[in-house]
This record gives sequence, structure tokens and C-alpha cells, in this order.
Amino acid sequence: MPSIKKILIANRGEIALRIMRTARELNIQTVAIFSEADRNSPHVRFADEAVCIGPPPSHESYLLGDKIIEICKDLGVDAIHPGYGFLSENASFCKKVIDAGLIFIGPSPESIELMGDKLTSKHTVAKYNIPMVPGTPDAVTDRATAKEKSLEIGYPVLIKASAGGGGKGMRVVEKEEDFDDQMDRAVSEAITSFGNGAVFIEKYITAPKHIEIQVLGDQHGNVVHLFERECSIQRRHQKVVEEAPSSVLTPEIREAMGRCAVDVAKACNYYGAGTVEFIVDEKLDFYFLEMNTRLQVEHPVTELITGIDLVKEMIRIAEGECISFKQEDLQIHGHAIEIRVCAEDPKNNFLPDIGTLNTYVRPEGNGVRVDDGFEQGMTIPIFYDPMIAKLITYGKNREEAIAKMIRAIDEFKISGIETTLPFCKFVMKHEAFLSGNFDTRFINLYFSPALLDGLPNPEEEKLAAALANYLITTKKVSVQAQTNSQTVLKTSNWQANRLSYR
Repeated sequence: MPSIKKILIANRGEIALRIMRTARELNIQTVAIFSEADRNSPHVRFADEAVCIGPPPSHESYLLGDKIIEICKDLGVDAIHPGYGFLSENASFCKKVIDAGLIFIGPSPESIELMGDKLTSKHTVAKYNIPMVPGTPDAVTDRATAKEKSLEIGYPVLIKASAGGGGKGMRVVEKEEDFDDQMDRAVSEAITSFGNGAVFIEKYITAPKHIEIQVLGDQHGNVVHLFERECSIQRRHQKVVEEAPSSVLTPEIREAMGRCAVDVAKACNYYGAGTVEFIVDEKLDFYFLEMNTRLQVEHPVTELITGIDLVKEMIRIAEGECISFKQEDLQIHGHAIEIRVCAEDPKNNFLPDIGTLNTYVRPEGNGVRVDDGFEQGMTIPIFYDPMIAKLITYGKNREEAIAKMIRAIDEFKISGIETTLPFCKFVMKHEAFLSGNFDTRFINLYFSPALLDGLPNPEEEKLAAALANYLITTKKVSVQAQTNSQTVLKTSNWQANRLSYR
């Protein structure tokens, strides 16, 4: 297979930039596509060439697979990297790319199709004895039978769309009398989101942890895993905080999950970067959930603890090369945490808060990485995912990574919109997170918007200290008086009382 000399990135924003940076290191030219809403985006300027693909709505721009392929032909592009989202898990698009004589930097269309449907994926991996959550082996076709199965496995159960992901088409049923209503809702949402109303039933794990394994396969049958990521801090079944490694897995469980993930990849002849997701219960028993046949948003934490550039490996694998390392070469070094900085208001049920980045100053320093696609003065478009940036910190251990994250959150200056930064700082300081004793119910169990009002504000702390210093200086308060007087002003008191000086 010939070497790749020019890549079109069929995506936008931070992931487009992240792929382009690795391509530049490999001396590969890049082509950006952009919608009219993204004309001034950094990824457009960074690329060697850029083409406007269409109006802002994704179905008129980033989802136009045939048009993207035509652009590749016009510009002499060798390969397409889909990033994540949009066309990244579209088996039909992948096949069209290959049929057009281009290289798809990702898995085969057959692997995407097999793993794209949750029920099909479970049948595919069954011969490897992968642990499965108790439930229906096929889509529900008869409600009476489905109810019988639900009683058999025991409530609560989860009604789940067979196609798609992102928490769409999922409904928890606590008791039998709620079954029909929740079934109707799940099917309706599945049809709306994926055009496929097929659903199945699983036992609902009441206190689940969401832990996933990064895998990498090549076109010569080699598959390795790059350890786990803990992704249990979620809102609306979508991740907000991710870390690697997990603070609760033993070496034995880590090894067993890794073996299972490799078997899942082998079951579908997988090559490229992929992620096998598991549900883990209170006893640390794990069950196969699904496989994502693409690069994940949270891949930077894996890169930091392993020292492997996953995009570089994807490109090499797409060129027909073997994976550049073996399983025994991999070790976990340190700890990494990623938060998703989204244009969402955590005080208003994490609803999107679209607007202009009046202030946008990234944190810097040792152990801090920011993957983003925005700059100060830019407007967050209403047409796409509200993620502004990924903030990642790395330390020699979990405690250091958390301390760096808190510092980095305080340094990240964003105004003009509400973001998830205050919520993520709340997570970093919460005892459940610090102890590792948390699961996907974290927000329901521990968070309420009012709690954000109690978090120290770095700007207010500086103001309080400055005002206290001013009063002490102008009144010429002596050191002895400061020591003995009960009326002395202390910065901590200003913080505690939340005085207003705006």
C-alpha cells in the first residue's frame, strides 16, 4: 500500500486540528473542509488547503460524503480521516471512500457495520465468551414476551436502542406498570435519532461504573490494548470527566478486561483505533457494552499515560504497516485526567449556552494540555456539539493530576458564555471523586446547581485579598494589632462570607 502524502480531515474544530498536527509531524499535507459557520476557525487556517463544504447545518456540510470524496479527487488527496462524530462510524461512507480508490483512516466498513448495532455486536463476540449483561438476545418484537423477560431478570431494567449511542433511545423502567410508557418513549426516540426503532432489554445495573479499553489493531491481525479509561462522570449519558487509569481496577481485573477487549476486536477483524466499553458493577464484575469504531474524544488521557500518539498509529496502520510496538512494551506511566469544557450551563440542567467568547485565555504550564478549536472573539455555533475544548492534565500520580486540573481550571478564563468549568472543579474537589467511590449516578447523588455558589472564585479571592490589604495599609494597622485584635481582616473571612464588591 502506498504511503499517504495528503489527508483530508472530514471534521471540524479541535479534532481536525489535533489530526492535522500529527500529519504535519509526518510531513503529510492536509486539507480542511469547513461550513460557512466555521470559515474563521483555526483548523481552516492551519491546513495546507481548505474548502467550504456548504451551509452551517451538518446535513448540508459535514455529512455530505459524496461531496467530500469529490473534493478529494479534485485536490489529489490520498486518504480521509473522519475524526469522531459526523461520518466516522458510517459504514456506507467508509465503503464509498475505499471504492473511490482512497484510504479510509479507520476500520473496514464490515467492522463498522458489525459493531454499529449493539445486538449484532453482541452476537459477533459471543464465541469469545465475553461477559454480557443479562437481557434479551435480540430486538423486542413482542411486548408480552419482553415483560416476561423483564420479570425474569428483575426490575429495574433498561430499554435500549439497538442502533446509535450518546444516551439516545435509552429508558430505565423501575417497575412493571411503567413498562409500556417507557417502551413507547424509547422506540420513538430511537426512530427520531437513528431511523431505527429496534430496542432490546438489559438488566439495569443500579450503581454502574463506565470503564472502557482502548484497542489498536493492524491489517496483519495484530491487536493490542492500551489500558483503560474511567468515564463514569456523565450528564445525560454523555461524558464530562475522563481519566486513565481507573482508580479502582486491580491489575488482575485490568488484565482480564484488556484480554476481553482484544477478543472483541479480533471477533470483527478490527484494525485502526477503537474502544471497547464495559459496565462495571459494585463488585467490579464487568460486562461488555459496545464497541466504538473510531477515535474517542477522550483519547488524550491514553496518549499521556502510554506515550503513544494514537493518530500517528492510525495513519501508519492505514498505510499497511504493523503496529509499532507489542503488548509487552506497554506500561502505565503516571495519571491523566480530561474534562470537556462545554458551552453548557451547569446551573440550568447543563443546557447549551451559545454565545461569543468575549474572553478566552487557555491555561498553561507543566502537565497541562488543551485541545481546542476556538479563539477569543469567536462565536460558538448553534449547529454542532457545544464542546469548546478538552482540558487535560498529567501528573506522576492521581493526586498530582487532580491538583494540576484544579489549578488549570482556575487559569482557564472564559467569559461571554456559561461553561462546565465550575462543575468540573466541583467534581475535582468532591470526596466521592477523590476517593474513587463514584459511578455514573454522580450528578444525581451529589450535585445541585446551588452547590456551585459555594465554590471559591479565584477572581473574588484576589479582590478580597487586595481590599483587605488596602484597608490594613490605609488605616496603618500595626502588626501587633493585627495579631491581637479580633476585628482584623483576613482573606479567608472574605471568602467565607462571600462579600459582594462588584
